[in-house]
Amino acid sequence: MQNKDDNNNKDNNFFNKNPLITFAIFSVVIILLFKALIGENSATDSAPVGTKRAKQISYSELKSLIETKGVSKVDIGQSYIKAYSSDNSTLYTTRIVPSDVKLTEQLDKQGIEYSGFSETNWFTEMFGWLFPFLIIIAIWMFFAGRMQKSMGSGILGMGTSKKMINSEKPKTKFDDVAGVEEAKEEVQEIVDFLKYPGRYVEIGAKIPKGVLLVGSPGTGKTLLAKAVAGEADVPFFSVTGSSFIEMFVGVGAARVRDLFEQAKKDAPSIIFIDEIDAIGKSRAAGANMGGNDEREQTLNQLLAEMDGFGTDTPVIILAATNRPEILDQALLRPGRFDRQVLVDKPDYEGRIKILTVHVKGVKMDEDVDLKEVARLTAGLAGADLANIINEAALLAGRKSQKTVTQKDLYESVERAPNHFRHLLRFHL
Repeated sequence: MQNKDDNNNKDNNFFNKNPLITFAIFSVVIILLFKALIGENSATDSAPVGTKRAKQISYSELKSLIETKGVSKVDIGQSYIKAYSSDNSTLYTTRIVPSDVKLTEQLDKQGIEYSGFSETNWFTEMFGWLFPFLIIIAIWMFFAGRMQKSMGSGILGMGTSKKMINSEKPKTKFDDVAGVEEAKEEVQEIVDFLKYPGRYVEIGAKIPKGVLLVGSPGTGKTLLAKAVAGEADVPFFSVTGSSFIEMFVGVGAARVRDLFEQAKKDAPSIIFIDEIDAIGKSRAAGANMGGNDEREQTLNQLLAEMDGFGTDTPVIILAATNRPEILDQALLRPGRFDRQVLVDKPDYEGRIKILTVHVKGVKMDEDVDLKEVARLTAGLAGADLANIINEAALLAGRKSQKTVTQKDLYESVERAPNHFRHLLRFHL
């Protein structure tokens, strides 16, 4: 029984995913039924009562029957002729021969009744009108389905964020995040709240609904957000601010609603919005330049959803930006993103820890001194340091070496921004 259900589901999925093939099959079936009905109707239209069977004959046989008065009546159409036997028991049909212009003369001579008839009826006329409209509707449905796939489900993609949400339970822990010790301490209480929400609710404490991670690109804001979810072992809904914006007004707001509904269903959970400045820019600045209705509606919906959370709702909104100064003040007021965590570029000790994390899995030579590399890379972010390790490994591989040497690391640092190169002159 289960196998039958599975086969039916597979068949339904095939037809849903192939609308053109479905329409082609449907059209062929309709046309065949149409021809069968037309053939049956045309064979029996206006037939005298008592006619039992139809027989197709040649045109010469029809002429012979007329000559011997073997027919009582003849109906002449545009493409074929119907003739009824003398006892009205048989209906003869044959294709007309346009070159024979003396057929009516022969019928008059034999005194046989004849008349003309239309080969179309109300069914054929109705089908002729409806069929083009059916084709147009099928084409429209096909392109509408393609638009839905590219923009999300719902009417023209308006109404869901399922396709853009990446819901997961990250395996990242705080031990995987190095060089941002102060930021980790500030978000530690979020982990504690998600693990033990009842403890805070009983005492009447209000945990921040939103935490804004602020820092330069590459400092590890996204990694820190994943580590919070990993430590708390809760679902992590990750989206980017730009993914809410579409050309149709209202799409972004609908996606925000759907995102928060899913997060509430899976609570306790974390929503992470990267590059929130894409939708959270100050509306006052936009008003002077004509504004952007879609972005403003999306921002308004985000503000409304954050206000809709109760104090005991175990859903935390984390957001990241490297331009906090352009955010709308309504986002930063108490009750929304009222806490900002600075994820700054690492200091000397932080750079050593980051380099230590990224050399795991890379075969390093015994003479490698990460402290010296950390000293030469002041001002670089975690992503820059990770890239230095990877560049050094690529250089070693290019030279067919079995390990990465200190010289490879120096050469890799040399590829960093120009203001670091003067520090390497005495090494190279």
